Amino acid sequence: MTRNIIAILRGITPQEALPACEALMAAGITKIEVPLNSPEPFDSIRQMQVEFGHAAMIGAGTVLTVADVERLAGIGAQMVVSPDCNIAVIAATKGAGMASYPGCFTPTECFTALAAGADGIKIFPSFLVGTKGIQAMRAVLPAQAQVFAVGGIAAEDFGDWLAAGVDGFGMGTAIYTPGMDAHDIRARAAGIVAAYDMAKEAM
Repeated sequence: MTRNIIAILRGITPQEALPACEALMAAGITKIEVPLNSPEPFDSIRQMQVEFGHAAMIGAGTVLTVADVERLAGIGAQMVVSPDCNIAVIAATKGAGMASYPGCFTPTECFTALAAGADGIKIFPSFLVGTKGIQAMRAVLPAQAQVFAVGGIAAEDFGDWLAAGVDGFGMGTAIYTPGMDAHDIRARAAGIVAAYDMAKEAM
């Protein structure tokens, strides 16, 4: 079962990357993002892609420049996530054959991102938009547009966000904080997966 949950491993080190990735996959999460403001992020992404890229979508977050996109393409990354709607970054990402998830906060940014070729929209920070804001945006966005809620989302509220029209979630500190061991990552991830599955079943 493929779940629309992106695990955000902000602050992870290359030494922790493979055990963390394995723990997430064991819990049922196969979309994994290493933000570029983590220590040596390209090394972590490269390791995870080599070891687990056949079974998981491995990529980067906090991607702000075309140069970073090009470097990610060179190490085999599959996904580029950004906090902003940068048309040049989206175009470079798609040109390199990677999935693009730019950050958007307004309907204008959402439509701009989709027109530029984005695979999905990252509503960020979602807690400021709220479920009512998502619902209003969903009324005008294309039905096929994938919408991820990122920022301040609690697992117990998944049902409310799904009902408002989101397709998935980006989860950061709820899954990982720097220094956390693989056992704890798996336990947290398993709890989030269980909440997601329950919310989906209740729809």
